[in-house]
Amino acid sequence: MASVMEDPTLERHFKGHKDAVTCADFNPNRKQLASGSVDKSLMIWNLAPKGRAFRFVGHQDVITGVQFSPSGSLVATSSKDRTVRLWTPSMKGESTVFKAHTAAVRSVAFSHDGQRLVTASDDKSIKVWSVHRQCFIYSLNQHTNWVRCARFSPDGRLIASCGDDRSVRLWDTTTKHCINCFTDYGGSATFVGFNSSGTCIAASGSDSSLKIWDLRTNKLIQHYQVHSAGINSFSFHPSNNYLVSGSSDSTVKILDLLEGRLIYTLHGHKGAVITVAFSREGDLFASGGADSQVLLWRTNFDSRSYQDVLQQHSRRSTPDPPPHLSDIYPRIAHLHQPQPTAIQLLNSKTHLTPTQASANGHHSNGLPARHVASSRVEGWKGGESAGRGGLTAGNQTGPDGGGKGRREEEEIAQTHPLEVLSGHPSSLDSTLRHIVQQLDILTQTVSVLEERLTLTEDKLKECLLQQSQILKDKN
Repeated sequence: MASVMEDPTLERHFKGHKDAVTCADFNPNRKQLASGSVDKSLMIWNLAPKGRAFRFVGHQDVITGVQFSPSGSLVATSSKDRTVRLWTPSMKGESTVFKAHTAAVRSVAFSHDGQRLVTASDDKSIKVWSVHRQCFIYSLNQHTNWVRCARFSPDGRLIASCGDDRSVRLWDTTTKHCINCFTDYGGSATFVGFNSSGTCIAASGSDSSLKIWDLRTNKLIQHYQVHSAGINSFSFHPSNNYLVSGSSDSTVKILDLLEGRLIYTLHGHKGAVITVAFSREGDLFASGGADSQVLLWRTNFDSRSYQDVLQQHSRRSTPDPPPHLSDIYPRIAHLHQPQPTAIQLLNSKTHLTPTQASANGHHSNGLPARHVASSRVEGWKGGESAGRGGLTAGNQTGPDGGGKGRREEEEIAQTHPLEVLSGHPSSLDSTLRHIVQQLDILTQTVSVLEERLTLTEDKLKECLLQQSQILKDKN
């Protein structure tokens, strides 16, 4: 049986920057990756196996943000030199300069139609620009400290922003008014972003927290505290099922948003991880950090849904033969179908084989949605010193928090008996059918877990035998 979830793998690493990598973004054409650095240069990396890389120079200070236009024909960069540049990602590397703000510009982003740019700055303002006319349109000015990040919603009707005033603000682009403000951060809010459907925003903080709000209800639905230092960047997977984050604790972590838990911790950078980004298709993601490297990872874990595996199990007439060691990595059951109710947290650990290039670990302690751990301000952006950490291998564990709300089982217990007593026998039939379906899924899940347990035991025996052989050879 194929693995339910495959591990992310390190595809390539790009070396060319002479100082910390601060930002990265994929070209929608799937052929290029852009990165900006403290060395003031923009690099355009060719994703073809032996493709050339282009270095573009023009900014007079640290490049803080980079993003391709939706068409892939332009690249926007922001810098501490107070300007924004629009580049043509070709050999010529021509650029147009916007004298954007009166202080360092922290981020730049295109609207999803490619017509506008939004910038955030240390002058406490957010500004919107016309791309084609190359002129200023309007500004938003209610933040009371440096604004770290600003992003358009997918439909262009909203702008989300965050900053050192510890607030996350939501703006209406039609009225130019701030329509919501979330202020329960223990430190600077470092990064903000919309999911691909525009129904949720997430924001990270220097207090190592990551929070997700549902914009339809304006409620905090998930709160993660999985890093041990400030989070510098994150990116939603296009499916909205996963989120990747980078932190000053030197790790990249991947969250499963459907189950509300940490599923991978990746150790590849020496020092702070300053930027992470999924490709537009989600099959790749990139990370950049204080070690001047850009790492390119293949996602893998979204290649097959768990529901497909369950359906395959239900079609079997005879049990599978004993699995071969190379067929599957041991994993816990991993449901990936969308859930109409709140997230259910699981307490478990996953294990990797020693040959894996990426490290992975988690355990859940059932944190409530609004739990906040002690503040540990180790933010990188803004010239703060980067936290240094050695390259490590092996597993790492960390707590994660999920959204709050009633579970599906609780809703059954509370609503269906009342409907039956009210004289609606069809409700009882529906309830029983639902219970039977859940039991069927549970049975199939147990079957998967049994196979995983067998494989884990076999793998453990193999490792012990290898260790024993190594000791014999040494003696």
